[in-house]
Amino acid sequence: MKWSVEQGLSVRRTGAGPRIVWIHGLGESSVSFEPVLAKLPGYEHVLVDMPGYGRATWPDAPLGLPALADHLAAWLPADSVVIGHSMGGVLATLIAERTRVRGVVDIDGNLTRGDCTFSAQAQAYSEDEFVAHGFAAMRAKVYADGATRPELRTYHAAMCFASPQVFHRHACELVEMSSAGTLGAQLAALAVPKLFVAGVPDGICAESRALLDRLGVRWAGIEPAGHWVYLDQLERFVAEVDRFMQSL
Repeated sequence: MKWSVEQGLSVRRTGAGPRIVWIHGLGESSVSFEPVLAKLPGYEHVLVDMPGYGRATWPDAPLGLPALADHLAAWLPADSVVIGHSMGGVLATLIAERTRVRGVVDIDGNLTRGDCTFSAQAQAYSEDEFVAHGFAAMRAKVYADGATRPELRTYHAAMCFASPQVFHRHACELVEMSSAGTLGAQLAALAVPKLFVAGVPDGICAESRALLDRLGVRWAGIEPAGHWVYLDQLERFVAEVDRFMQSL
């Protein structure tokens, strides 16, 4: 796997074939996608850590999500399919609004206020409170819950590399954007092939699943699964993504 720093992004590349760019979620890093790569041969996988997360440096001033989408869209390699998880799913939509992509796969990305879990916990603190003790409290809770939820063990590790200032700003913006109720319509309006993959019953909320139906967005519900559906049901997730890629 080749690693480089590109426009403040930590970027790793592996494989050959049609290009997939993977965008991680709030507090996450690209490491969480690694189990998927071995199951999806025949593609070039581009793994991105955004500023303030994973292997990327912490910025002096965090970019808000629209500005981060601008940055990612300007960097994005040509002829890419963008796959984003959670906050990364929101960013995938914003990127596709800003530049040409081959397709979008949104993995359990925020659509309505009911989808805000970790973001809502962070948003309940002021920035100063979150930096001083709130983020540590969240990490401790994730670590404890990881005793029975394996996906949270890798999430805890990723949180330890995340900037609290970046995490807090993005969490607050996710809550605001989800509460506005426009994210589903924005996804539906994209003029490119798109697929939403939801963990059922413990991923996006029932209201968001119903919204996808009303908007006519193609979506696949994989169950039983939660928010990290690609870890909970790896084989079935890979089959959905591969089917989507083959349809392009």
